[in-house]
Amino acid sequence: MSVIVYTESENGKFKKNAFEAASYAAEVAKQLGTTATAIAINSEENEILGDYGISKVLHVKDDSLKTFNAKAYAEVVVSALQNESATTVILSSSADAKFMAPILAGTLKAGYVPNVVAAPDSTQPFIVKRTAFSNKGFAHTEIKTEKKIIGVSNNAFGTVENKVDIAVEDFNTNIKEDAFEIKSIEIDKVVGKATIADADIVVSAGRGLKGPENWGMIEELADVLGAATACSKPVSDLGWRPHGEHVGQTGKPVASNLYIAIGISGAIQHLAGVSASKTKVVINNDPEAPFFKAADYGIVGDAFEVVPQLIEKLKDFKAQNS
Repeated sequence: MSVIVYTESENGKFKKNAFEAASYAAEVAKQLGTTATAIAINSEENEILGDYGISKVLHVKDDSLKTFNAKAYAEVVVSALQNESATTVILSSSADAKFMAPILAGTLKAGYVPNVVAAPDSTQPFIVKRTAFSNKGFAHTEIKTEKKIIGVSNNAFGTVENKVDIAVEDFNTNIKEDAFEIKSIEIDKVVGKATIADADIVVSAGRGLKGPENWGMIEELADVLGAATACSKPVSDLGWRPHGEHVGQTGKPVASNLYIAIGISGAIQHLAGVSASKTKVVINNDPEAPFFKAADYGIVGDAFEVVPQLIEKLKDFKAQNS
């Protein structure tokens, strides 16, 4: 009776959140005295999951699942759960996982707790710690149903290397035709850049940049740091940057190790969406900007003076340590 974990991949490669979810699943399995089994769809190098405590991979190779489909993917996870006689499912907190989780919960009549940030407080009763009130507090939530679904917050539990022997098995499941009633016609993605969801570092900017023509230095800073670029809601509303870069409560949530906010005052909706980031650095010429109250480090100064100097110093540091 293993713990099942859905491990996300893209173009055959596992995402960072797959390793985080696998690490969490291994810890839950240890507490329950069992093993962790991953369900992997059209993925490659499945053996790498053994580095994170996964003892078995159920590998699904199916061309009809090349594009994420919440209902179809949910059917695969349900089949894996039944195959392993499991009662606990671990997911990430990605948009796809949050889309799939309610379908799973309804099908399995399972309790679902998203935004979990730590290993279970206990397994009898089953209690987990999750964020609440837009990441301003925590709630210790008991799951009373027999079957349980846990959504692990990105960059909260982290990746924990725990190498074990692993077996990879082909797994076939008959997906009902009605699962494909809703289809993705086209996916338009930015390629060749770090994504906000997977990036350890995010460099974000707001209206303090004064116009889209000044975004070159933001992209240069992100390039030096190997970071993703992001923006505040007003910036995307003005069309200065793509809506896909809008972060905050009404945009994409950010849970990076480092979040750098440049020329962003810090509206409450923006702060709520980035509060899960571990270290927040603010650069703003207004010492009264609300963001400074939430920041770990702050620089009061003109971004057009501070950022170029920061880029230069970082380049010098990289050159000296290369």
